[in-house]
Amino acid sequence: MTSSTRPLVVANARILDPSRGLDEVGTLVVQDGIIAAAGADAQNQGAPEGAEVIDARGLLLIPGLVDARVFMGEPGGEHRETIRSVSRAAAAGGVTSILTMPDTDPVIDDVALAQFVTRTARETAIVNVFPSAALTKGLKGKEMTEIGLLAQAGVPAFTEGRHTLRDPALIRRIMTYARDFDALFMHETQDADLVGAGVMNEGLLASWLGLPGIPREAEIIPLERDLRLAALTRCRYHAAKLSTAASLDVVRRAKRERAPISAGVSINHLSLNENDIGEYRTFFRLSPPLRSEDDRQAMIEGIADGTLDIIVSSHDPQDADGKRRPFAEAEAGSIGLETLLSASLRLHHSDRVPLMRLIECLTSAPAKLLKLDRGTLQSGRPADFALVDLDSPYVFDKSRIRSRSKNSAFENARFQGEVVRTVVAGRTVFDHANGTL
Repeated sequence: MTSSTRPLVVANARILDPSRGLDEVGTLVVQDGIIAAAGADAQNQGAPEGAEVIDARGLLLIPGLVDARVFMGEPGGEHRETIRSVSRAAAAGGVTSILTMPDTDPVIDDVALAQFVTRTARETAIVNVFPSAALTKGLKGKEMTEIGLLAQAGVPAFTEGRHTLRDPALIRRIMTYARDFDALFMHETQDADLVGAGVMNEGLLASWLGLPGIPREAEIIPLERDLRLAALTRCRYHAAKLSTAASLDVVRRAKRERAPISAGVSINHLSLNENDIGEYRTFFRLSPPLRSEDDRQAMIEGIADGTLDIIVSSHDPQDADGKRRPFAEAEAGSIGLETLLSASLRLHHSDRVPLMRLIECLTSAPAKLLKLDRGTLQSGRPADFALVDLDSPYVFDKSRIRSRSKNSAFENARFQGEVVRTVVAGRTVFDHANGTL
């Protein structure tokens, strides 16, 4: 992906940049794919010779979103999603950088495979693609990957993707190695034995629907274990995707003890609850499962008060064969790149989370977590940003889906606020008027 050589000026926009605490009407100037200036002060600089000038009056200009949890199909499952298609879905949602999960075939567990993802992205993707690598070889939970070599090769995070490690001695050993290389240990906490055959939140609704439930303890117990081991090893630890109010209490306690930890939540668990399953709608079969409305409200409070650090799409494409089954047999997962920002803006429009805090959780916070020079409008950084119409209403129907898979938990949802334009390294990669480029 090459940047535009033509300078770009975006004038009269409301510029919101959480990395600088900036919220003001101003101008953004891009030269050679790099931000030259952004803010009210830039309005008086004038446009560089030959620049493309965009009048963004009435629009919000934010850093490009950084999504730290994106599943894809390539290599091995290209019928569900390719690196090319996932990048176009991201661009349509204002997402300019994605961290891909290692759950592919083969698993991304060595330097050559990580470099394959990076090389393929360079050739086919229109957004920045950063591959994570597995914590254990083949995601089998037995033998640790070459964390040092992978970290030196530029891998920003290590994770088992959908899987959760069981062996605490192995977890401690991996955390110790990760600490020595300042690598991020990112983990989804779902105890497989407690999950068992469960497919939705354990409770009265599951009983009414006749579906096996998953107790909250399936998330809480491995989370507590992980946080104690992270405190023991002083490893940088990130709880990838929490869903219960009790999990937040565990994270708050660990943060008070100044452990080097962070935690994320998917937009699904901020927007939906178990009642959305309705009459066995498989697009709402997720992992972790959708929880109660009380849990959802707690997740929102966790974002607002800083207990939770980032919001992710948990984009997980599944083909029709995987979803057109009885609920208990359907594959878990929902696509989400195209709807991440619009669904998040519901929290702003309902006055639950301040806009600055919301955009921070989608941009500068995940970039800082992954140690990427993205998620900011600071001068000298890559010109990755999105223009957003905060008040534009629309319905997310199938015509808006760029992913190869169509399993959206937000199918036909009504939103207020949509991406007008997405720019990566100074080059427009999505224009609402013309679609993904």
